[in-house]
Amino acid sequence: MQQNKSADRKRIQESYAALVHRLTPKSQLGLGCLRAFWVGGSICVLGQAIADMSSAWLGLTSASALTLASIALVFFTALLTGIGVFDRIAQYAGAGTVVPITGFANAMVSPAMEFKPEGWVLGTGARLFTIAGPVLVYGISASVAVGILYYFIRW
Repeated sequence: MQQNKSADRKRIQESYAALVHRLTPKSQLGLGCLRAFWVGGSICVLGQAIADMSSAWLGLTSASALTLASIALVFFTALLTGIGVFDRIAQYAGAGTVVPITGFANAMVSPAMEFKPEGWVLGTGARLFTIAGPVLVYGISASVAVGILYYFIRW
């Protein structure tokens, strides 16, 4: 009796594995990597172009120009997420849009847009920091801890 149950279980597992193998779409890993590379690279080139132009045209220091480039990329990503364009770009490019700072901006705006019908305060405002909140809390906490550690080591 026990052997029959084991045999049945093994047969079910094998047929399930065959079904999964047959129905799972084939991965296009090379094409996905190429798309992520060119889209992510284009985002980074755009950020560098904004930094270079703001440094040359506005006379900003290198640090200020890079800050402006980060702000511009976050703004444009939030805008494109809000109007529904960035999600289509992310679906096409995959990790190419997640790795640069644009992934952070999209992660902040997407939950806020999802709860927009609940109102500006309880919907959009409350959900804006759903993803970013823990990142900010742990990032700030880690930087304080490292600063205190650095103070005592250097002292």
